[in-house]
Amino acid sequence: MADSPRRTGRPRSAAADRAILDATRSALVDLGWGRLTMGDVALRAGVAKTTLYRRWSNKSELVVDAVAVLFDELELPDRGSLRADVEGVVLSFAELLERPETRTALMAVVAEATRDEALRARIRTAIVERQKHLVVEGRRRAQARGELPPDPPGPEGAAEAARAVDLVFDVIAGAVVHRCLVSAARVTPRWARSLTALLLHGLAATSPGRGPRPSGQTAAPLLPPRGAAGGTGPDGGVQKPAGSV
Repeated sequence: MADSPRRTGRPRSAAADRAILDATRSALVDLGWGRLTMGDVALRAGVAKTTLYRRWSNKSELVVDAVAVLFDELELPDRGSLRADVEGVVLSFAELLERPETRTALMAVVAEATRDEALRARIRTAIVERQKHLVVEGRRRAQARGELPPDPPGPEGAAEAARAVDLVFDVIAGAVVHRCLVSAARVTPRWARSLTALLLHGLAATSPGRGPRPSGQTAAPLLPPRGAAGGTGPDGGVQKPAGSV
């Protein structure tokens, strides 16, 4: 009987992985994307370059994973209401983006991804899709509290729920990233409250003289009802798009 194939190489070390990812972010802050090399990272991490290449085939993959572990720090503790949960995660996300290592690494990989489809796909998998569990958990809690309606049953309901998760994630992440990295403005508790009011209750909630609704009040649906072509008009009815009859 033929011998069983033997595994070669040393087992992967979690400590080495952490050292490599820490060194990657540190080198990126000091050197920038253009000057960063796998050799720089290996030297800072105290490992051989072959160790890096056994784990990551190129610099882009390495930097994405170095960013992804930072976003894994985000949590969604139960703060008692949907409003408080959203405000909390907005502030936590902004605090993460204020760290130089996060800001530099994220901006570098996003810029490089505009020219690299494979890198965009890795960002979606390693960062975006991995963090959507926060939205899923937040919606589930809000539905259990009666703050959001339950998802419709069956495959169609599951598809609608997935679209809602995608939209909520895009709105929150997009707004916070734009404010922190594009506008270079602070995300204050007041700004977080305003964004949360906009997300839960629409543009009317941000009008002058109107504050956020009480936390116990049921939030508006995050997606328009099926078949509604427009938004809600002043009389409470469905407002048709401009030009329709």
